[in-house]
Amino acid sequence: MTTAVPTIGVLALQGDVREHARALEGAGARAVSVRRPEELERVDALVVPGGESTTMWRLARTFELLEPLRKRIEAGMPAYGSCAGMIMLADRVLDGVEGQETIGGIDMTVRRNAFGRQVDSFETSVPLEGMGDAPFHAVFIRAPWVESVGDGVRVIGRAEGGPNIGRIVAVRQGRLMATAFHPELTGDHRVHHYFADLVRRAMEEE
Repeated sequence: MTTAVPTIGVLALQGDVREHARALEGAGARAVSVRRPEELERVDALVVPGGESTTMWRLARTFELLEPLRKRIEAGMPAYGSCAGMIMLADRVLDGVEGQETIGGIDMTVRRNAFGRQVDSFETSVPLEGMGDAPFHAVFIRAPWVESVGDGVRVIGRAEGGPNIGRIVAVRQGRLMATAFHPELTGDHRVHHYFADLVRRAMEEE
Protein backbone atom coordinates (compact mmCIF):
# COMPACT_ATOMS: atom_id res chain seq x y z
CA MET A 1 0.00 0.00 0.00
CA THR A 2 1.17 3.53 -0.74
CA THR A 3 2.63 5.56 2.11
CA ALA A 4 1.16 8.73 0.62
CA VAL A 5 -0.33 11.17 3.11
CA PRO A 6 -3.94 11.74 2.04
CA THR A 7 -5.60 15.11 2.54
CA ILE A 8 -8.90 14.38 4.27
CA GLY A 9 -11.41 17.15 4.78
CA VAL A 10 -13.72 17.41 7.78
CA LEU A 11 -17.04 19.04 6.95
CA ALA A 12 -16.84 22.03 9.28
CA LEU A 13 -20.42 23.28 9.32
CA GLN A 14 -21.19 21.88 12.78
CA GLY A 15 -20.17 19.07 15.12
CA ASP A 16 -16.97 17.36 16.32
CA VAL A 17 -14.63 18.90 13.74
CA ARG A 18 -11.48 19.29 15.87
CA GLU A 19 -11.83 15.84 17.41
CA HIS A 20 -12.03 14.18 13.98
CA ALA A 21 -9.10 16.28 12.72
CA ARG A 22 -6.93 15.10 15.62
CA ALA A 23 -7.90 11.46 15.05
CA LEU A 24 -7.14 11.74 11.31
CA GLU A 25 -3.73 13.25 12.04
CA GLY A 26 -3.14 10.34 14.42
CA ALA A 27 -3.97 7.99 11.55
CA GLY A 28 -1.31 9.55 9.32
CA ALA A 29 -3.52 11.83 7.25
CA ARG A 30 -3.51 15.58 6.74
CA ALA A 31 -6.78 17.02 8.06
CA VAL A 32 -8.32 20.24 6.75
CA SER A 33 -11.64 21.97 7.34
CA VAL A 34 -14.18 22.13 4.51
CA ARG A 35 -16.84 24.85 4.46
CA ARG A 36 -16.81 25.99 0.84
CA PRO A 37 -17.11 24.21 -2.52
CA GLU A 38 -13.58 25.30 -3.50
CA GLU A 39 -12.20 23.71 -0.30
CA LEU A 40 -14.01 20.47 -1.13
CA GLU A 41 -12.20 20.28 -4.47
CA ARG A 42 -8.80 20.21 -2.73
CA VAL A 43 -9.34 17.08 -0.61
CA ASP A 44 -8.90 13.38 -1.36
CA ALA A 45 -11.74 12.35 0.96
CA LEU A 46 -14.21 13.72 3.49
CA VAL A 47 -15.37 13.06 7.04
CA VAL A 48 -18.92 14.15 7.90
CA PRO A 49 -18.92 14.53 11.70
CA GLY A 50 -21.58 14.15 14.34
CA GLY A 51 -23.79 17.07 15.27
CA GLU A 52 -27.40 17.68 14.28
CA SER A 53 -28.34 16.34 10.87
CA THR A 54 -31.10 18.84 10.12
CA THR A 55 -28.83 21.79 11.01
CA MET A 56 -26.04 20.28 8.92
CA TRP A 57 -28.32 19.86 5.91
CA ARG A 58 -29.60 23.44 6.15
CA LEU A 59 -26.09 24.86 6.53
CA ALA A 60 -24.88 22.78 3.57
CA ARG A 61 -27.66 24.41 1.53
CA THR A 62 -26.73 27.88 2.81
CA PHE A 63 -23.04 27.40 1.99
CA GLU A 64 -23.97 25.96 -1.46
CA LEU A 65 -22.23 22.70 -0.57
CA LEU A 66 -24.98 20.11 -0.87
CA GLU A 67 -24.84 19.60 -4.64
CA PRO A 68 -21.00 19.71 -4.81
CA LEU A 69 -20.91 17.10 -2.04
CA ARG A 70 -23.31 14.85 -3.92
CA LYS A 71 -21.32 15.20 -7.14
CA ARG A 72 -18.02 14.31 -5.50
CA ILE A 73 -19.56 11.28 -3.76
CA GLU A 74 -21.07 10.13 -7.05
CA ALA A 75 -17.66 10.59 -8.71
CA GLY A 76 -16.06 8.21 -6.21
CA MET A 77 -14.66 10.38 -3.43
CA PRO A 78 -14.24 8.33 -0.23
CA ALA A 79 -16.33 9.57 2.70
CA TYR A 80 -16.94 8.56 6.30
CA GLY A 81 -19.85 9.75 8.43
CA SER A 82 -20.26 9.43 12.22
CA CYS A 83 -23.63 9.77 13.98
CA ALA A 84 -25.29 12.71 12.16
CA GLY A 85 -22.75 12.03 9.40
CA MET A 86 -24.24 8.55 9.03
CA ILE A 87 -27.63 10.17 8.46
CA MET A 88 -26.13 12.59 5.92
CA LEU A 89 -24.64 9.70 3.89
CA ALA A 90 -27.84 7.64 3.94
CA ASP A 91 -30.06 7.42 0.88
CA ARG A 92 -33.17 7.21 3.09
CA VAL A 93 -34.02 8.66 6.53
CA LEU A 94 -36.85 7.73 8.91
CA ASP A 95 -38.12 10.17 11.57
CA GLY A 96 -36.52 13.14 9.83
CA VAL A 97 -38.04 16.60 9.73
CA GLU A 98 -40.28 17.57 6.85
CA GLY A 99 -38.25 18.04 3.68
CA GLN A 100 -35.00 16.81 5.23
CA GLU A 101 -32.33 16.12 2.62
CA THR A 102 -29.10 14.15 2.74
CA ILE A 103 -25.95 13.89 0.69
CA GLY A 104 -26.71 10.21 0.13
CA GLY A 105 -24.44 7.57 -1.36
CA ILE A 106 -24.95 4.59 0.95
CA ASP A 107 -27.90 2.38 0.05
CA MET A 108 -29.36 2.23 3.53
CA THR A 109 -32.33 3.40 5.57
CA VAL A 110 -31.33 5.16 8.80
CA ARG A 111 -33.63 6.01 11.70
CA ARG A 112 -32.81 9.42 13.17
CA ASN A 113 -32.42 9.64 17.01
CA ALA A 114 -33.26 5.93 17.15
CA PHE A 115 -31.48 5.24 20.44
CA GLY A 116 -33.22 8.16 22.15
CA ARG A 117 -32.48 11.70 23.25
CA GLN A 118 -29.36 13.19 24.86
CA VAL A 119 -30.26 11.72 28.27
CA ASP A 120 -30.36 8.26 26.67
CA SER A 121 -26.72 8.45 25.57
CA PHE A 122 -24.72 5.31 26.41
CA GLU A 123 -21.49 3.43 25.77
CA THR A 124 -21.10 -0.20 24.72
CA SER A 125 -18.80 -2.61 22.90
CA VAL A 126 -19.00 -3.00 19.13
CA PRO A 127 -16.87 -5.60 17.32
CA LEU A 128 -15.82 -4.04 14.00
CA GLU A 129 -14.99 -6.15 10.98
CA GLY A 130 -11.45 -5.58 9.74
CA MET A 131 -10.37 -3.51 12.77
CA GLY A 132 -8.79 -6.07 15.07
CA ASP A 133 -10.10 -8.65 17.50
CA ALA A 134 -10.83 -6.30 20.40
CA PRO A 135 -14.31 -4.74 20.34
CA PHE A 136 -14.47 -0.98 19.91
CA HIS A 137 -15.62 1.01 22.95
CA ALA A 138 -18.37 3.00 21.26
CA VAL A 139 -20.00 6.22 22.48
CA PHE A 140 -23.60 6.77 21.35
CA ILE A 141 -25.09 10.29 21.68
CA ARG A 142 -28.61 10.82 20.28
CA ALA A 143 -27.54 8.16 17.84
CA PRO A 144 -29.24 6.77 14.75
CA TRP A 145 -29.26 3.13 13.78
CA VAL A 146 -29.52 1.43 10.40
CA GLU A 147 -32.93 -0.10 9.75
CA SER A 148 -31.99 -1.84 6.50
CA VAL A 149 -29.28 -1.98 3.85
CA GLY A 150 -29.17 -2.70 0.14
CA ASP A 151 -27.30 -5.62 -1.44
CA GLY A 152 -24.12 -3.61 -1.96
CA VAL A 153 -23.76 -2.55 1.69
CA ARG A 154 -21.64 -4.55 4.13
CA VAL A 155 -22.58 -4.51 7.81
CA ILE A 156 -19.30 -4.16 9.71
CA GLY A 157 -20.63 -3.56 13.24
CA ARG A 158 -23.61 -4.27 15.51
CA ALA A 159 -24.22 -3.04 19.06
CA GLU A 160 -23.34 -5.68 21.67
CA GLY A 161 -24.98 -4.00 24.67
CA GLY A 162 -27.22 -1.15 25.73
CA PRO A 163 -30.75 -0.74 24.42
CA ASN A 164 -31.65 -2.58 21.22
CA ILE A 165 -28.77 -5.08 21.18
CA GLY A 166 -27.86 -6.26 17.69
CA ARG A 167 -28.81 -3.08 15.85
CA ILE A 168 -26.64 -2.21 12.85
CA VAL A 169 -24.30 0.63 13.83
CA ALA A 170 -21.45 0.44 11.28
CA VAL A 171 -21.56 -0.08 7.52
CA ARG A 172 -19.41 0.17 4.42
CA GLN A 173 -20.31 0.45 0.75
CA GLY A 174 -17.28 0.66 -1.52
CA ARG A 175 -15.42 3.86 -0.65
CA LEU A 176 -18.13 5.04 1.77
CA MET A 177 -18.47 4.08 5.42
CA ALA A 178 -20.49 5.22 8.42
CA THR A 179 -20.87 4.61 12.13
CA ALA A 180 -23.73 5.51 14.46
CA PHE A 181 -21.23 6.19 17.25
CA HIS A 182 -18.44 8.74 17.85
CA PRO A 183 -14.97 7.13 17.52
CA GLU A 184 -13.34 10.56 17.64
CA LEU A 185 -14.26 10.85 21.34
CA THR A 186 -12.54 7.67 22.55
CA GLY A 187 -8.81 8.00 21.83
CA ASP A 188 -9.05 4.73 19.86
CA HIS A 189 -8.16 5.69 16.28
CA ARG A 190 -8.84 2.34 14.61
CA VAL A 191 -11.85 3.63 12.67
CA HIS A 192 -9.85 6.60 11.38
CA HIS A 193 -6.89 4.35 10.49
CA TYR A 194 -9.29 2.07 8.59
CA PHE A 195 -10.73 5.03 6.70
CA ALA A 196 -7.30 6.55 5.96
CA ASP A 197 -6.19 3.19 4.52
CA LEU A 198 -9.36 3.07 2.42
CA VAL A 199 -8.49 6.55 1.08
CA ARG A 200 -4.91 5.47 0.27
CA ARG A 201 -6.21 2.50 -1.71
CA ALA A 202 -8.57 4.79 -3.61
CA MET A 203 -5.63 7.10 -4.44
CA GLU A 204 -3.68 4.11 -5.80
CA GLU A 205 -6.59 3.18 -8.06
CA GLU A 206 -6.80 6.62 -9.68
